[in-house]
Amino acid sequence: MQSPPSFADRVRRILLEPRSEWQRIAAERSSVQSIYTGWIMLLAAIGPVALLVSKHSLRLAVAEYVLWLIITFVLAQVVDALAPTFGGSRDFVASLKLTAYSLTVAWLAGIFNLFGVLGFAPWLAAMAYAFHTFFLGAPVLKKASPDRALPFTLVIVLCAFVLGYLASVIVGGMLGVPRPGAGMSADTAWVRPVAQTDDDSGGRIDSR
Repeated sequence: MQSPPSFADRVRRILLEPRSEWQRIAAERSSVQSIYTGWIMLLAAIGPVALLVSKHSLRLAVAEYVLWLIITFVLAQVVDALAPTFGGSRDFVASLKLTAYSLTVAWLAGIFNLFGVLGFAPWLAAMAYAFHTFFLGAPVLKKASPDRALPFTLVIVLCAFVLGYLASVIVGGMLGVPRPGAGMSADTAWVRPVAQTDDDSGGRIDSR
């Protein structure tokens, strides 16, 4: 087993050298707790903090952060359950690694919440790269057949968007927004918002 690199080195490598970095990640000893505390909980906070700064809505920021933590776990469960269908093997820690490290660029792109609608295009590009990173890692982490890595990735993309839609319904309900997607920000669960919290108007939620 290899020791993990520093946090900054891991971020740099997963962004710039994902193909070789997956080999290092696969060789490391990890646990669900270590992946969450050492990676997911840190990076998933970027978007909510940016949202708090730009929209001044603590409730929306907390909701986004909690949903990222939950959705990452659920998506990893989906990855683990579907892996054998595409020639891979079941191993939840490996599935969580694949999911969490693939989402690195998407979580970093949460900083674009500072720019409102203008941040959506770069965030969308980041999501595309996140799924490309997943595609490179699937044969390594899940031992998926190389010829099935693409369909495996496409199925996970579809599942991710379904989870994102469901998350938007949950957040919309929490914030009192009557329709799906209303409470989400640029980076939450891969769906775009149709409403934001207007703290200057007494906490009212306005449709955009």
